[in-house]
Amino acid sequence: MLTNMPKSKLTPKQLLLYVCVETDPEQLQTLSGIEEAVRGHILEHVSPEIGNFLSKPAAAPVPDENVPSKASLGN
Repeated sequence: MLTNMPKSKLTPKQLLLYVCVETDPEQLQTLSGIEEAVRGHILEHVSPEIGNFLSKPAAAPVPDENVPSKASLGN
């Protein structure tokens, strides 16, 4: 059900369900196990999305068409 959907489009409740379904139930019995499972899913699914977003080239700056006035130059 959730495996066909892009992970970046899931709601928080769907993400929680995904983590619960895709994680060994024994691992979800302790806080440290939950933390480890969530960290693993973040590294596997979220970090690559962040990397893709950050690797996109920045938009070229728009050249300033305003001519500086004498007041802004301090004269």
